[in-house]
Amino acid sequence: MPAVATPVECCAPLGASALDDVQASATAELFKALADPARVRIVNLLATSTEPVCACELYEPLGLSQPTVSHHLKKLTDAGLLAREQRGKWAYFSLRRDAVEMLAAVADLKGVC
Repeated sequence: MPAVATPVECCAPLGASALDDVQASATAELFKALADPARVRIVNLLATSTEPVCACELYEPLGLSQPTVSHHLKKLTDAGLLAREQRGKWAYFSLRRDAVEMLAAVADLKGVC
């Protein structure tokens, strides 16, 4: 089975001269992954951490159950925003730096308006 590209790998800057259908779809998928307040809070918690964070450390600050946190982590990971590392029975998450740079480039509209 061939590897499937994540939205982060396929999206294009919104300020690009033109987006093709694939780029527009991938960019929309990236924004869908961030379209939930809990996911934005997860990204914020990981962005402010110097080390990967165990999924179990997210339940309390988010006020969400384990299955709900796992669902959100999977959406963010599938979008290519998070790296997942298995340590025994626990999963640790961190932001993918290349994804953060791509996200910044996608949202960069300076000089367009």
